[in-house]
Amino acid sequence: MDALDVARWQFGVTTVYHFLFVPLTIGLSVLVAILQTLWHRTGNERYLKLTKFYGKLFLINFAMGVVTGIVQEFQFGMNWSDYSRFVGDIFGAPLAIEALVAFFLESTFIGLWIFGWDRLPKRAHLASIWAAAIGTNLSAYFILAANSFMQNPVGYRINPDSGRAELTDFPAVLTNKVALITFPHTLAGSFLVAGSLVVAVGLYHVIRNRDSADTGAYRFATKFGSWVVLVASAAVLFTGDIQGKIMTEVQPMKMAAAEGLYTTESPASFSVLTIGSLDGSREVFALKIPYLLSYLGTGDPHGTVHGINDLQAQYASQYGAGSYTPIIPVTYWSFRFMIAFGMAAGAIALLVLWSQRKGRTPSSKWLLRAGLAMPVLPLLANSFGWIFTEMGRQPWIVFGEMLTRNGVSRSVSLAEVLTSFTAFTLIYATLAVIEVKLLLRYARAGVPDVSEQPATDDADDAERPLAFAY
Repeated sequence: MDALDVARWQFGVTTVYHFLFVPLTIGLSVLVAILQTLWHRTGNERYLKLTKFYGKLFLINFAMGVVTGIVQEFQFGMNWSDYSRFVGDIFGAPLAIEALVAFFLESTFIGLWIFGWDRLPKRAHLASIWAAAIGTNLSAYFILAANSFMQNPVGYRINPDSGRAELTDFPAVLTNKVALITFPHTLAGSFLVAGSLVVAVGLYHVIRNRDSADTGAYRFATKFGSWVVLVASAAVLFTGDIQGKIMTEVQPMKMAAAEGLYTTESPASFSVLTIGSLDGSREVFALKIPYLLSYLGTGDPHGTVHGINDLQAQYASQYGAGSYTPIIPVTYWSFRFMIAFGMAAGAIALLVLWSQRKGRTPSSKWLLRAGLAMPVLPLLANSFGWIFTEMGRQPWIVFGEMLTRNGVSRSVSLAEVLTSFTAFTLIYATLAVIEVKLLLRYARAGVPDVSEQPATDDADDAERPLAFAY
């Protein structure tokens, strides 16, 4: 074990941990805005209750996401200074815009939304949560644009004197074909997570508090969340199909590794189950669906999909001697776990809707257990999706331009990286306990009482101090 191995583990752990909060923040910001819009248009009190209820869960998650996200950018200078030096001219631009524009927009209007209840006009207050949601989604786009450069470098040149990558076409970076499809795919996955949380909490109260005066609100929440999950599931499949074709075009090794495809095939079969040799160089056993991989990768059932061994030989000839093959079991199984967990969440959403058909009230303990598991399933799907995306790019940190081993900080020792890795892991474990306890506490508490809302034109309003609305 050396500093490179620990630095990779640290970045992987902190990134996956941070991404547990990101999809819920992205999706829930929009869903809360929709609920408040329904209240604004109808005046129905149940929508106000749900807005404040899920808004509280959104704010808890947002705060944790901000705290854990700060560490991400510091790591580029701490453990990956050679990478930062090489690509900072390009990578820094979308990240700077994300911080100066999108995050400021997001955080400013979240503040207005928190403290603006009964102080701002209703329309202005509604606009603040929509502005925060837009800022949240813009943040996602700029970050994905930066990551997409690592997957498919565009809009740059290599300075022969400094050896650094220099930005030549910023619009090309922002319109990278990988970013353009990764963004909607990520949004769909985020709504899958957020919708699942809405279903889980609503279903818990529908089954456990059947005689509550707020049962109608919870029933609406479960139906609303279930439809969000189903629509998001369809969007994930649609965008994932397009993403697979682009991935085959720009990173054929990643597609081959995702399928455990060792030899070039035309037509290529989709692997339901593949067992390879211990050294990952050949296939031992496979259960396949004919023609499917060719269609997923190229759009043509008879299309050619290049195999791992042929691509390894091609890259060795193009880039020099060495292994250009990712860890096949990791890419193969993370790809399947991503699909399986996402489909499971959609299946439970269907069951929840079926259980409430024609005004029925669900009561099954098994359905409750499945519903409570719902938020975890798409979170796992999103996490495995990112593990696949990043591990499938290996051994490149910037595909075709810089190997991961060349991006690590040369001045950072193994002991220093181990120290920071241990510290971050312990801190994140503590934050995880706090996050889960807070979410469970406020989720169990149920919707707030909004029967007595102070008038917005109260003469004493200007004298009241700013206060957290919840």
